[in-house]
Amino acid sequence: MKDLAKRFPQNPLLVPGDIPPSHPGLEVACLLNPGVFKYNNKTWLIVRVAERPQQQEGIISFPILTETGIRIMEIPKNDPELDASDARVINYKGTDYLTTLSHLRLVCSEDGINFYEPEHYPKLIGEGILQAFGIEDCRVTMLDGRYYLTFTAVSENGVGVGLRTTTDWKHFKSHGMILPPHNKDVAIFEERINGKFYMLHRPSSVDIGGNYIWIASSPDGLHWGDHRCIVKARPGMWDSARVGAGAAPIKTEKGWLEIYHGANEKHQYCLGAFLLDLEDPTRVIARTEEPIMVPTASYELSGFFGHVVFTNGHLVKDDGDTITVYYGAADEFVCAADFSIHEIVSLLK
Repeated sequence: MKDLAKRFPQNPLLVPGDIPPSHPGLEVACLLNPGVFKYNNKTWLIVRVAERPQQQEGIISFPILTETGIRIMEIPKNDPELDASDARVINYKGTDYLTTLSHLRLVCSEDGINFYEPEHYPKLIGEGILQAFGIEDCRVTMLDGRYYLTFTAVSENGVGVGLRTTTDWKHFKSHGMILPPHNKDVAIFEERINGKFYMLHRPSSVDIGGNYIWIASSPDGLHWGDHRCIVKARPGMWDSARVGAGAAPIKTEKGWLEIYHGANEKHQYCLGAFLLDLEDPTRVIARTEEPIMVPTASYELSGFFGHVVFTNGHLVKDDGDTITVYYGAADEFVCAADFSIHEIVSLLK
């Protein structure tokens, strides 16, 4: 497999110990999957911070949000009604729970490499019953002078997509859940096409169908329709089990270029790309057969959940060809790599 990624030698750029926990009694288990944007001439990441209590021998403990604050649940590991075979999700008495509780934190950098948490910017945490298990994997789109933040909202009711908007990153308007369960991986295009908003999203199916990338349009960025399936998982290939959008597609002369993630049945995540028609983004022009990035570095192979590279944020540099992709590695670290648009396009078929 050809790997086009030019990894930053400073990787990982952020590790769990770089960010203090949000509450006493919790520890940061993972920093991962940042949305990326430019603001005040700096590079900003809105990082998913996954927290949990310090683990004690013989007990699995995890936090959930309630109306009165964070509640810690503790379950003996030998409980016959506990299934803890997955590091990310456990099942107890027929109900699924996340082993960590995620919220979103802002960090910024003058050079795109050394990030710090600035003062006087809020943490973004779950709000209400539909975000009781946390909010995750935020994608950021700048459109019409406003930042659109789409994120995964998790609760016992399922996994859906929430939306908040801001102009200054200090005051936010919540628009609730714009796509109900089960859905995630929403990336809104950074310009209107023929007057419409467009988004990529990923409904999930456990019976008929599969975990495929869809596209939808909207007159106002809030109410979405005309849903169409455009990219499917491919049996026997690196993206055989599921596919999902990364950040907003990049406008090029040849079409809208989207970097996406795909996983196989062993839950190994790689990155690939596809191209959409400029005037009709429901039409897929081309797609890479092989991934453009494969987990190979030690920090990608080993961590909270190994063999994973996953992106939902990037920046296009001033040369018009270089994309800096910020990504989560092994579901634990924040890293970066440069790609060439020309090289990616050359692999499209």
